[in-house]
Amino acid sequence: MLKHPTLDLLNQLGLAGMAHAFAEFTANDEVKGLNHAEWLALLLDHEVTYRNDRRLALRLRQARLRHHAVPEDVDYRASRGLDRRLFERLLRGDWLAAHENLAIIGPTGVGKSWLACAIGHNACRNNRSVLYTRLPRLIEELALAKGDGRIAARMKSLAKVDLLILDDWGLEPLDGNARHHLLEIIEDRYGRRSTLVTSQLPIARWHELIGDPTYADAILDRLVHNAHRLEITGDSLRRITQAGA
Repeated sequence: MLKHPTLDLLNQLGLAGMAHAFAEFTANDEVKGLNHAEWLALLLDHEVTYRNDRRLALRLRQARLRHHAVPEDVDYRASRGLDRRLFERLLRGDWLAAHENLAIIGPTGVGKSWLACAIGHNACRNNRSVLYTRLPRLIEELALAKGDGRIAARMKSLAKVDLLILDDWGLEPLDGNARHHLLEIIEDRYGRRSTLVTSQLPIARWHELIGDPTYADAILDRLVHNAHRLEITGDSLRRITQAGA
């Protein structure tokens, strides 16, 4: 007799996970022998799981990760010099808690973006906000935002995210506006949030890429000096996959 009123109350209270579990349990003979405390514990466990899953799904949508990459799918056997011990240490996230940065360096096709997204996915699992973007696209978006008056709001949102992933760092030279916007982003995040960049270019060439020596010194001092480095080598995994197809 209590089934429907109880479900209604649970839904009214926003306890959708408990409501779903309650409906399942009342039709399950295996749980009928549980006492009240055990029933409540199971209902609460389902509610916690339901809420965690919803929060993770929301964080992943907001992260806009380029690849559906998860740590469990990382291929440590591929011939690309991936340091498993270092990567697993990065997944633990101590560098995120310390607001440090990470640079993933290597030639095209070795999986830099995929590995960055796996780290981003893991950060979402650990209740951190993440945003993935390609640096060239971000520069274009900021130029448009400056033109229509949204630049302040956009910069504020970039400053707040726990992990900002800037993919394809160094694909093209930066103009004056791009240098200025990039410095503002890095400055706002320095010591407060973590930034992950991927690049085909070695860090030694980033200074010339930025162009202006004053901006380059300021940007790299804040981005690189506390950055962990994951350097990958080898042939393109895409070419290897195509050759084996």
